[in-house]
Amino acid sequence: MIMDSFQLTSITLTLLKEHSILWLQLIPMLIVVELPLSLLVLTGIFRWAYHQPTPLPTHYPSLSFMIVCYGEGDAITVSIDTLVEQIYPGNIEILVIVDGASQNQHTYHAAIRAKKKHKKRRLRTIRVLPKWQRGGRVSSCNAGLSQAKNDIVFAIDGDTSFDNNMAIEMVNNFTDPNIIGSGGTLRVRNWRTNFITRMQALEYMMSIQAGKTGMAAWGVLNNISGAFGAFRKDALRQVGGWDTHTAEDLDLTMRLKQYKKRYPKSDVAFSPLAVGHTDVPDTLKGIVMQRLRWDGDLLFIFFRKHRQGLTPRLLGWGNFLFILVYGILQNILMPLLIFGYTLFLFAQYPLTFVFAILLTLYFVYMVMIIIHFVVFIGLVSERKYADTTLIGWLPFYPFFAFFMRLVTAFSMINELVRRSHEESGMAPWWVLKRGKKF
Repeated sequence: MIMDSFQLTSITLTLLKEHSILWLQLIPMLIVVELPLSLLVLTGIFRWAYHQPTPLPTHYPSLSFMIVCYGEGDAITVSIDTLVEQIYPGNIEILVIVDGASQNQHTYHAAIRAKKKHKKRRLRTIRVLPKWQRGGRVSSCNAGLSQAKNDIVFAIDGDTSFDNNMAIEMVNNFTDPNIIGSGGTLRVRNWRTNFITRMQALEYMMSIQAGKTGMAAWGVLNNISGAFGAFRKDALRQVGGWDTHTAEDLDLTMRLKQYKKRYPKSDVAFSPLAVGHTDVPDTLKGIVMQRLRWDGDLLFIFFRKHRQGLTPRLLGWGNFLFILVYGILQNILMPLLIFGYTLFLFAQYPLTFVFAILLTLYFVYMVMIIIHFVVFIGLVSERKYADTTLIGWLPFYPFFAFFMRLVTAFSMINELVRRSHEESGMAPWWVLKRGKKF
């Protein structure tokens, strides 16, 4: 077995030397895109950790949580329960917006039962807002925004539950009056289900919790998740609230960043220790369909809806360069280049060489993933023991990430050819049809 490993290594090195021209194509991808992003995230995590621990707030403002739900049924009660049970000492208003309540009687009545269950809880108020005709997520968020009584507003999904210290951790960011929006950590609740959910658990840990921690520390947070975000109500109203179409979270984040033109000191933040839990797709079809929508939306937002707003004049040079390199180059162009490069390898070179170069790339990315995982466990994770149980699945993660890049490449082509963002299930077709075309 040892001899086989040495022979494979020797063959790999020989083949790579014979075809060194390919490294002139691969190395720029690593040096120009992947390595700087890794360094940005890692140094940002160390910068964030250096400023810990954050002192507890001295003032606890009243909060409004908008739970946007459609067909969750009894599961909506879990979200409501975890908000009522927050250890936050201030007032919490919970607005349960039931979209299409006439068709979703199950969800509507579950929300009513939860309201009755907690009606005597001190400093907690639950209001159920039925939207009898379905209008989609955007109209539900805007309906909640119009009814919210408090200055800090949370927008969360109906299938998301929370740690009981989430509100305190999130409000820490808003002690800075210049923070107009903040994202929170999302973790995979059903990670034990199968291989696909375990891979997504690793992805959420290193991409959302660790990645956004590092990016936010340098002031270049890429997105506030639509499933879990907090905002100042006045800032939301000034940018027009949520907008029709899809990718409403990225669209809103872009407009909040452009808000900096009028208010240069304003900023968006991220709270790594404000933790929410959500279920992810547990089938191959489910995750592919989800990513076709997510990734196709990137192209729609950057190249169609916000192409005129992608300027350093509106975004500032830091956010502009970050979006240019990591929003467009890495997330849109790189998957297409990787897809084309892979096809080129299989078409032009023998399988032994293709295997050699892919094996080498695997080890390079594996080293990067291990470094990120160790830093995440050591400095960011609030569940160190539970998270380390996934270490045995790390060797499979590069394969999952590569497959997701191929799915992203297909989603870009799908958006270009079919304008797939108009087929989103986030809103009924008649709402999307009336929206402005881009």
